[in-house]
Amino acid sequence: MSSSSSSSALPALPGDPPGGRRAVTVWSVGVSVYFVAVIFRTSLGVAGLDAADRFHVNASALSTFSILQLLVYAGMQIPVGLMVDRLGTKKVLTLGVVLFTAGQLGFAFSPTYGTALASRALLGCGDAMTFISVLRLGSRWFPARRGPMVAQLAGLVGMAGNLVSTLVLARLLHGVGWTAAFAGSSAAGVLVLVLMLVLLKDHPEGYEPEPSPHRGSAYVRRQIAESWREPGTRLGLWVHFTTQFPAMVFLLLWGLPFLVEAQGLSRATAGELLTLVVLSNMLVGLVYGQIVARHHAARLPLALGTVLSTSAVWAATLAYPGYHAPMWLLVVLCVVLGACGPASMIGFDFARPANPPERQGTASGITNMGGFVASMTTLLAVGVLLDATGGSYTVAFSAVFVLQALGLSQILRLRGSAARRERERLVASRVETVHVPA
Repeated sequence: MSSSSSSSALPALPGDPPGGRRAVTVWSVGVSVYFVAVIFRTSLGVAGLDAADRFHVNASALSTFSILQLLVYAGMQIPVGLMVDRLGTKKVLTLGVVLFTAGQLGFAFSPTYGTALASRALLGCGDAMTFISVLRLGSRWFPARRGPMVAQLAGLVGMAGNLVSTLVLARLLHGVGWTAAFAGSSAAGVLVLVLMLVLLKDHPEGYEPEPSPHRGSAYVRRQIAESWREPGTRLGLWVHFTTQFPAMVFLLLWGLPFLVEAQGLSRATAGELLTLVVLSNMLVGLVYGQIVARHHAARLPLALGTVLSTSAVWAATLAYPGYHAPMWLLVVLCVVLGACGPASMIGFDFARPANPPERQGTASGITNMGGFVASMTTLLAVGVLLDATGGSYTVAFSAVFVLQALGLSQILRLRGSAARRERERLVASRVETVHVPA
């Protein structure tokens, strides 16, 4: 965009869907599926210590649960994007719900470490089909200028699922036990499946996507290659990679053990701090969504500011000279970690305008891989370093800085070419709206 327009909201584009109450209803059903998927995905975060006792495993083996789940999730992103572009949202979400509900139910009754791993892999496969589908649903039902806010609201709903996992599932786990808690929660998957089959529709009447030829492997290669060729797609991936993983690692597995074992807090107090991360995420998500929707040029400063703030507060926490970091510093850490999720959503705000509607699913899948690859790598590194150092969280969590440095270097490398390409696409879209009479 030019300097005069880069600070304004995105313009309306030709063929934009109208939004409205029907759009809100359909999108709400779709995002409820993502809400339940996040509850299931993050359920291990409040059950990590219980899982270690139940399956008699060490830190490395415990981290394998989340690593395998994220490995499946990350590996499925491009296939899921292609499936969404080809089959539509409803079919992909239906398959996702069936898989992640079966995975959660299987985890409840797993008698051994091996069967529990298989269940988490199944859950990760179904979970992988949700977020990209919800993003596609939003782009089909709402005008483009609403895209940043709709995406942030989807992330906010996901964090609400994390909150439910932290508060409700944790209480169930210690109230009714492992099997009843996980089996009972799987009923939520059945509920959203019914709602989706009854109410969900891929697009509004009159806004059907243009049919495109789907000719086997040639189509797949073309979709991936053309999406990857766009600098905005790659910039989106690296923004997602660099911003999401510190909070994901903290909430998904290592936050509770760090606060209890390294900082000497009770499980109740640690749970309150994890809840603070979620609440901060929800609040920051609303703020970031409004800012990006109104001032498109704020995307990169917000992302970079979040990365630098997260790095600084983590460094202060790990390097604190006392045996334990003070409570005020842990509170600041959790508040700052809450900005990681909303900042990662900005990655989609780079990929979305860089690709036409028929490639939105594929481009979103590529972008979404970033944070989950980083999270998976860090989860493994923390577990291995904990075992290698006899439980030194200071050394283990230093892995965060390595991945942040890698991601930051790629963001700075791609920002110029992505901005130029985005300006070109904006000019082209405006030219297409000019009609000269014959």
